[in-house]
Amino acid sequence: MRSLRTGLSLTSLASLASLAAGAALFLTAPAAHAADTPLRDLAAAKGKVVGTAVTGSKLTGAYGDVAGTQFSSLTPGNAMKWGSVEPTRGSFDWTEADQIVAFAQAHHQQVRGHTLVWHNQNPSWLTNGGFTPAQLGSLLHDHIDTEVGRYKGKIAAWDVVNEPFNEDGTYRSTIWYDNLGSGYIANALTWAHAADPDAKLYINDYNVEGVDAKSTALYNLVRSLKAQGVPIDGVGLQAHLILGQVPSTLQQNIQRFADLGVDVAITELDIRMQTPADSTRLTQQKADFKSVVAACAAVTRCVDVTVWGFADSDSWVPGTFPGYGAATPYDDNYAPKPAYYGIAEALGGTTTTPPPPTGGACTAAYTVSSQWNDGFTGEVTLSCSGASLSGWKVNWNFGSGQKITQAWNATCTQSGAAVSCANASYNGSVPDGGSVSFGFNGSWSGSNPVPTVTLG
Repeated sequence: MRSLRTGLSLTSLASLASLAAGAALFLTAPAAHAADTPLRDLAAAKGKVVGTAVTGSKLTGAYGDVAGTQFSSLTPGNAMKWGSVEPTRGSFDWTEADQIVAFAQAHHQQVRGHTLVWHNQNPSWLTNGGFTPAQLGSLLHDHIDTEVGRYKGKIAAWDVVNEPFNEDGTYRSTIWYDNLGSGYIANALTWAHAADPDAKLYINDYNVEGVDAKSTALYNLVRSLKAQGVPIDGVGLQAHLILGQVPSTLQQNIQRFADLGVDVAITELDIRMQTPADSTRLTQQKADFKSVVAACAAVTRCVDVTVWGFADSDSWVPGTFPGYGAATPYDDNYAPKPAYYGIAEALGGTTTTPPPPTGGACTAAYTVSSQWNDGFTGEVTLSCSGASLSGWKVNWNFGSGQKITQAWNATCTQSGAAVSCANASYNGSVPDGGSVSFGFNGSWSGSNPVPTVTLG
């Protein structure tokens, strides 16, 4: 739920030692951008909110355009967590949180506050402070009062308590439960309501999407809180799912929570697959996203579907589940994947996934402009005819220990023999009949063979 990835890419490679001859490579153009009707408008027509988790520093350029155009709600991925806003006791940093709130206001979006009470991403001064239970209760009250109070009137909903349960439905052992007992949940909700009576207050957890022991524990907790008059407005089903494993009881589960008189939100939706992605997996992912959103759309009190980062380059999945990824509706270059169209169709859109472009319409040619005892300079030119690119990436493996030392007009990274380069923000578009180039310097020793280039 937390880490960022940098999607990288580009094209060709090192040429043979003294050759200036070019090697051509075929590229596939990403799908044309999203449906004519933005997701936020499709959702609004059904009385729903569609959101995404975001990183404040990235809300510019193409990333900002997609976030601002397609979504009606933003969730700070990390910026409002306790460890982010108060890393040192009494010293606050609201920079990124304020940035996200300001962006949302400028784009007529809601903000979902995430999260006030959690066992993770707390500041070390809190977790290692040796506080008594009474002191912890006071610190928690102050934290909620300070943060919720700061954004009073600007946050539509708060994930007040995050992940309180184990898989078997027992309470998770945390700094809060172990010191304050289960009553910390009711207290947190009560304090948040006092700080902003108009914000909707949620309990949020994962692996509670279907009817099972964990979701039933959450159900019983919410029913008990309602009976006690504790201010609880909704439940968040995170929905970090695996390809092909959408629970068959998802809609039934949403409905039973709604029948308690609370709202339901899908708060952190992504659907991970084994990588590399292929057409079969992407087709299944489209069906899975469509199924989840349709289950929410079918229940009046399911009010919000939020994806946990809209682009694969911004996903936490690969860093947490090795071998898995491609979990979001957009690819590394912010082009919509079939999953995007699954969401659109579930919200009543009539678009279908564009057919993949035919190969050979775009090519990349590599030349070595100079080479010396231990180094070389290469240039790659991408050209399109009969198609266009809105972003590009290419990967290769060096065969003789070559290393890229500098690149321009592209972002390149290297891990061992593997190299990836991606378009710079200003040259991702290659129009039909046009071309763009980038270059790099590299080092070599012994030989400088041409690697085999593949698309990222």
